[in-house]
Parts: sequence; C-alpha cells; structure tokens
Amino acid sequence: MNSITIALAGNPNSGKTTVFNALTGSHQRTGNWPGVTVERKEGEYQHGDTKVNVVDLPGTYGLTAYSIDEKIARDYLVTENPDVVVTIVDASNLERNLYLVIQLLELGQNVVVCLNMMDLARKSGMEIDHERLSELLGVPVVPTVAHKGEGIEELRRAVLEAAERRDLDQSSRTVNYGEELERIIGEIGEIISQIKTPYPPHFAAIKLLEGDPDMEELIAGEMKARVDEILKDMEEKIGEDVETYLAERRYGFIHGLARECVRRRPSLGGKISFSDRVDKVVTNRFLGIPIFLFFMWLSFQLVFKLGNPIADLIDAGFGRLGGWSSSALEAIGAPGWLGSLIGDGLIAGVGSVLVFLPNIMLLFLIFAFLEDSGYMARAAFVMDRVMHALGLHGKSFIPMLLGFGCNVPAIMGTRILESRKDRILTILVNPLMSCSARLPIYTLFASVFFPRHQGLVVFSLYLLGIVLAVLVARIFKSLFFKEETAPFIMELPPYRMPTPKNVIFLMWTRSSMFLRKAGTVILAGVILIWLLASLPPGVEYGSSQSLIGRLGHILAPILAPAGFGFWQAGVALTFGIMAKEVVVGTLGTLYGGEEHLRTALAHSFNPLSAYAFMVMSLIYIPCIATIAVIKREAGWRWAGLAVGYSLALGWLVAVIIYQVGRIF
Repeated sequence: MNSITIALAGNPNSGKTTVFNALTGSHQRTGNWPGVTVERKEGEYQHGDTKVNVVDLPGTYGLTAYSIDEKIARDYLVTENPDVVVTIVDASNLERNLYLVIQLLELGQNVVVCLNMMDLARKSGMEIDHERLSELLGVPVVPTVAHKGEGIEELRRAVLEAAERRDLDQSSRTVNYGEELERIIGEIGEIISQIKTPYPPHFAAIKLLEGDPDMEELIAGEMKARVDEILKDMEEKIGEDVETYLAERRYGFIHGLARECVRRRPSLGGKISFSDRVDKVVTNRFLGIPIFLFFMWLSFQLVFKLGNPIADLIDAGFGRLGGWSSSALEAIGAPGWLGSLIGDGLIAGVGSVLVFLPNIMLLFLIFAFLEDSGYMARAAFVMDRVMHALGLHGKSFIPMLLGFGCNVPAIMGTRILESRKDRILTILVNPLMSCSARLPIYTLFASVFFPRHQGLVVFSLYLLGIVLAVLVARIFKSLFFKEETAPFIMELPPYRMPTPKNVIFLMWTRSSMFLRKAGTVILAGVILIWLLASLPPGVEYGSSQSLIGRLGHILAPILAPAGFGFWQAGVALTFGIMAKEVVVGTLGTLYGGEEHLRTALAHSFNPLSAYAFMVMSLIYIPCIATIAVIKREAGWRWAGLAVGYSLALGWLVAVIIYQVGRIF
C-alpha cells in the first residue's frame, strides 16, 4: 500500500480545521510540535490503495518567521518536505488569502489550492472561475464548501494526482518583481547558494530582503556586508524600503489574478452583507460588551436549566450503583476494605465528578456553536479596547476565551502573540479564567446553596475571573512590562450557520478530555484520598484521626477567616491542585458519595462561605498540568510567580468576600 504525507496550510478563519476534520474524520491525534508546546494535529484517510497522512499546520498569514506559528509552518515544510501542501483559501476573501499561496510557490512547494467557503463568496456576489485561476497559477484549484462536505472528494483526487506528478516539471507561477529587483534577488541567491541551507536560494534571497530574522542568521562577515550594501543601493533606487516594495508587487500580481478570475454580480453592487449588518450592532462600541455579557449569562442559564435534570438522573444512577456494589461485595464475603475502596472511593469520588458531565457538555456545545458561527472572533474584537486600557494586547482575549475550556491549550494559544512580553503577561493571568474543570465545583455548590439563581451565581464567577485577570494584568504591566502594546489587527470571518456535525465534533472533542481526566487523574486522586482517609489502620474512615484528617487540621486555621475553616475543605483544595475536578471528588470521597455530600455541605457551609469557597477554587493555585505548561512556555520564574500570586490572591479575595459579607 502506498503512503503519502500532505500538509494543510492556510490563514486563520479560512476553514482549515473544518477541511482537516472533513478529510480525516475520526482518525485524528494530537500532540506537540518538537521543542514547543504548540498543539500539533495529525490525521489520516484512505483513498484507493493510498494511505494519506495529514498534518495540520498552524494558521498563518505568511512565511516570514515573525511569530512561532509562522516559524513552525515554514520549518516543517522545509525540513519534512511533504508530498503536497493543500492551501486552504477563503474564497470570499480571495486576494488576502492568495498572499500565502504565492509564498508557498516561492518556497517551491507542490501546492493544491482548496478554494473554501464558495457558498459565502457566491452570497457576496462573487463568481470565481476556478479553472482560470488554476491555469494562471499553474496549480490545481478545487472549490469546496467544507462544512457541508462539498468538494472534499474532488480535493482528495486532486491531492493524489498532485502527489503523482510531484517529480515532473512544475509550471506554477510566481511573482515577477521587475528586472532590477529580480537581478538583485538572483545576486543574493548566488551568495546564499555558497552556504548550506535547507531553503531554496531564490526564496531565501526574498526573505533576506524582507528582513526575516532566521535568514539574517544564515549570513555573516563579508557575506552580510555585501548583502547589506546591495539592500542599501536598492532602497535608494526605489525610494522606499524593499519589504514594502516586495509586498506591493505581490499584491499587484494577486490583484491581477483576481481581475482575471473574479466577476461580481452587478445586482449586488452596494448591498450591505448580512455580516456587516449584524456587526453594526454586535461590534458597536457601546453595545458590544453588554451583548457579549448577555450571551455569557444566557449560556449559563441554558447550561443549568437543560443540564440539571440529566445530572439528577446520573446522580441517582451512581447512588443505586454504590448501594448495589456494597450489597454484592458483602454477599460474596469480600473484605471490608475492598467494599470501602469501591463504594467510598471509586464510585463516590469519580461519580461525584461525572454527575456534572451533562452541564460541561452543554457549555462546550454552546461555545462550539458561537465559535462556528463567527461570533467568538467578535467577542475578542469588542474586548480589544478594554484589553488595551488595562495593559493587555487585544489578541490576548482569544487565549482567555480558550481558557473557559481548559487553561492548558489556552496558554499554548498565547503563541499567536508576536511579543514574548505580551505572551508572558497573558500566560500569567490566563489561569484566572474559569476552565471547565471548575464547573463541577460551581455546579455542586450553586445547586445546594443557590438553587433559584444557579446560572447567575456561576456567571458572576466567570465575570469575576475576567475582572481579576485584567486588574492583575494592569499591575504586572506596570511592574514588569512598561512599553506600549502593539495595535490589534484581526480579521472578522463572515457569519455562517453552524453545522451540527462540526459543533458536535468540537463539543465531543473537548468533553472527551474531561472524561479522560475522570479515568486517569481523578481516578488516581480519589484512590489516594481513600487510602489516606483509611490510614492508619483501625481509624474510622475519613475521620479527623486519619492521615488526611491530620493534613486538613493543619490547613483549617488558615482557611477559617474565609468561612470554611474545617479540615475537609482544606484537604479538598489541596488535592484540587492535581486537577480542579478532584475538589468535588475529594468531598464526595470524604462525605460518602453524592447522596450524602449535599446534606453534609449544607451543614458545613452557609451561602456566604460557599460563595467564598467557590471564589477560592476559581483563583488559587492552577492545576499541575497548567503549572507545567507555564514553566515550559515562560520558565520557572514566571511559573513560580503564577503559583505564588494566585494562592495569595485567592485567599485574600475569599476572606474579603466572607468578612465583608458578614457585616451585611
């Protein structure tokens, strides 16, 4: 059986992830790119006798290594040399997207253009002659509507044909930069060809003229002096910097392509698109933020209204399972410790976490719907002014939104920020975003103490996290990073009706992470907690005389000013550092399962101390996985600061809420 490797490249918001999902289906795996904690997605599919391995490159606008994503994409293409590079192009934004295609052709890649979102292009009045575009570029161009599966089979065929003709003479076209500049590119290319480099000399010469930092490292001494001299002479002749001149020539070539291949229906001339009409409201400087907050509030109302009845059924199921397992083990004469491990440990601990799976899946479903519709990009856009006012880059809000799912990929997502200082600042405040692991804590306490206002209470915690994040960012900005933040430039994708397949896929991908945690980290945590609650031998299970009780008694006085100065709360927060869901698992294990847990909590907490406990769970030390990724992204110094400040801030805010609340 033959095997080929293809890479997917494309601008952010071009539908690259949708194409990847359509090609590979469920045959996907994720990991990290070598040396960096940026997520790497790979998949595969079968086409006839050929197995096609698919590598999804980070979304990028170009191949000049200014950002980590651009460097990863370019390095992979040069070092791994895939058989085909499928470049996903947003047909409704053709000229901007073709810029990457031109750079890939200059790099000498075997390109197939996937002309995606053809439905949106047609709606906007564009008629694209893809056959003419293919003729002018000299590469296959396949029109698709990936979210509906249209054109995917044709794309698979084009990929196979491109792979088979790879070693033949390629007739793809690149930009002619003019006689004088082409002469200089050739001259610099000859200089570069004297050194060992994986890049084609023509491509390397262009990138050197653009000031690419990686290319500048390739040359030194007399070679660098000669290139600098050529560059200076050229800029004097053209009267502007060469980088701008190169970009203008590229866009001029692309504009000519568009004029040849694109026709606009005159009946739509001057008509404002649906996306533009909606954006007049949702990105309005006065209405944008209230609308975003309304959508957040509505999301949590739906999460609890729809999720709680299902959660109650799961809760009852685990209660019956616990009783049945205890009776069955007792009937067969199993030792008491085994019954305790399964009933008090596994079923009570893991069950008390899994009972909240419906709420988590609903939250991910809503977020996937908003993301697929194009609204999440608007949320980042409308928060830009707030971000800048408080010292964060506008793009920082995108990883912060990702943090509502999980802080680990959200911190990896800070790689979209070009400045290391912007990345570190965003990394430090990202753990204040309420990840899905905290939702079981909120759901449990809100259902016990605020049954009529669950959605509002949980919404207030998410909002508190955002407010604290921007305030902490402001403080850290003034302490560590005093320079101005770069302006925020972001493309707003057109609105589209989310497809059920894509939304459900996104929801399940994120929910399965929670399930994997329940089967690994949470399972290990509740077994350890059960063991510590059972030792030393002879003590009553989960009593204050057990090892876990002794640990809790050390912490209780510290937590007393916040309203939860009893040892079970201290133990739960301590083990919550493993994973935030373990807080609920610990309480479930210590109090004997979900059916006893709610009653026990009602006796141990009051509404004020319960809210303070939720706030502490929101703010205090990030989980171990988050600490590890902060260390890998920013170093031990910043990881230590993240742990220290969050612990102090969590305790302080919880104490203030409880003590001030008591006055009223």
